[in-house]
Amino acid sequence: MTTDTGDQAEGTFTIDELAARAGVTVRTVRFYGTKGLLPPPEIGARRVGHYGALHLARLALIEELQHQGMTLAAIERYLRQLPPGLSAHDLAIHRAVVASWAPDTVDTVTREGLEQRAGRALDDAEVKRLAAMGMLTVEGDAFRVDSGLLRLGVRLLGVPLSQESILAARTVLLEHSRSAAQALSRLLRDEVAQRDAQDVKTLSADMQPLVVQALLTTFQRSLREELREWLSESQDEGPDSGR
Repeated sequence: MTTDTGDQAEGTFTIDELAARAGVTVRTVRFYGTKGLLPPPEIGARRVGHYGALHLARLALIEELQHQGMTLAAIERYLRQLPPGLSAHDLAIHRAVVASWAPDTVDTVTREGLEQRAGRALDDAEVKRLAAMGMLTVEGDAFRVDSGLLRLGVRLLGVPLSQESILAARTVLLEHSRSAAQALSRLLRDEVAQRDAQDVKTLSADMQPLVVQALLTTFQRSLREELREWLSESQDEGPDSGR
């Protein structure tokens, strides 16, 4: 995973704007900063701190890890183990995978709240497309949404793929991730069958970040190899291949 130069495409914002978009308090942002969980902001004119998409994605990941029941010390260890140079998009993927370990956590928001969490204005066509992709649910004038998935969905709006292709890719990922989860679950059940409840809880907490990182690493490597083979085959079958 490499740094995405588009991380700052959504612009920068103050600590108050960052807290509002992340759904946390300014005090929480400052606390995470003092603990080293968030990188320091860029200091601009009049000594005002400017935050970007990377801070927003990191906050979402931290909050999700907390929802999973991880302690602050465990979260610090998890963040230290992440590869250097991750982009906001990479962190959003981590957050989405981590969220798969817990029941869905969604909030009901207004159109203004939806756009605030999306980081930009959304027209009606974009809202309909996000709903079709399963990134939000429309309930009258309100919207049920998971902020982490919403930000991924907003980024997908700019990807030059048809909605059908995106939905097909989502289906493939869900099917294979469930298959992997079932296989891992069987392994864990066999391992903890003779242990007490506290041991099971501890093992589960320790395994979550390890499995998340393993899934992302192996998937990225496999996808890179598949793309390399596809590009190689495309070049071999090009107009000059028969010469």
